[in-house]
Amino acid sequence: QVQLVESGGGSVQAGGSLRLSCAASGRTFSSYIMGWFRQAPGKGREFVAAIRWSGDSTYYVDSVKGRFTISRDNAKNTVYLQMDSLQPEDTADYFCAARIRRGEDYTVRYYTAREFDYWGQGTQVTVSS
Repeated sequence: QVQLVESGGGSVQAGGSLRLSCAASGRTFSSYIMGWFRQAPGKGREFVAAIRWSGDSTYYVDSVKGRFTISRDNAKNTVYLQMDSLQPEDTADYFCAARIRRGEDYTVRYYTAREFDYWGQGTQVTVSS
């Protein structure tokens, strides 16, 4: 079992930056694949990025490549999402998620929300034009 708590959301103008953090409880954080998802009003939950337990493999949805960076600090049980060059279409609630390691998880890839096991409550990001 793991609890996830996101922070760092807020309101910025287009072109600005935000850094989201997700603090995890539990002693097995370093064995989880961690991901970030987002959900805009009236839309489904969208995959944003994922990072392997060791931090040496990352994957991003095309719409954020080159602008967002996912990272983790296993010593602090924390995963981060650095968001640069934010655009109004990035406005959403952002959720941190943890995926228990499976046997087939040699690297990270695109995931659906159903493939993650634990979720945080979300943090709101609003980007104005």
